[in-house]
Amino acid sequence: MKRFEKLLQENKKWSADQIAKDPEYFKRLAQLQTPEVLWIGCSDSRVPANQITNTEPGEIFVHRNIANLVINNDVNLLSVLDFAVNHLHVKHVIVCGHYGCGGVKAAITNHDFKAVLNMWLRSIKDVYRIHRTELDGIADPEKKENRLVELNVQEQVFNLAKTSIIQRAWQNNQRPHLHGWVYGLKDGLLKPVYEMKPGTHIDPLYEYDDL
Repeated sequence: MKRFEKLLQENKKWSADQIAKDPEYFKRLAQLQTPEVLWIGCSDSRVPANQITNTEPGEIFVHRNIANLVINNDVNLLSVLDFAVNHLHVKHVIVCGHYGCGGVKAAITNHDFKAVLNMWLRSIKDVYRIHRTELDGIADPEKKENRLVELNVQEQVFNLAKTSIIQRAWQNNQRPHLHGWVYGLKDGLLKPVYEMKPGTHIDPLYEYDDL
């Protein structure tokens, strides 16, 4: 049996098991989506949002990309953010990175990963440049990577706060709270590393005055 066929088979088993436990499960799920959280995570297959937070489908609205980046011209991410904030009315947005992130490891090197990946990884290199003094002072390669993972999460939360989507919601609805977390592959634990409450002031250069 091929791998994709196994996935389809396991899906049927999972569906049957859910119905056996709760015959109304899928009927309820189909009629309701009221998540209070938007999760912006890494595409890494080892970091599934629902499993590591022990939540059910429908509880977390999820967007994932390589190294959990918030880029100001990423229409995909911004459309998810807009929908989550203005239509689902989420109360929290979480940017979740993880230690051992391949994107972060790649960004530290000077390797050519070809045009598209080079473009994507440059955003992480920009984070390194901003925090160069601290990072260059860390001799241990793994500790340096781990710290860059944390700083990358922090900068992506800051990037969220730069958007008019978040600033308008802060002004009009006093939500959402912004959180930066890092997941440990070695212990399965989530570590909060950064937070912004609604209305937090950032660099005035990025603050809109006519929302």
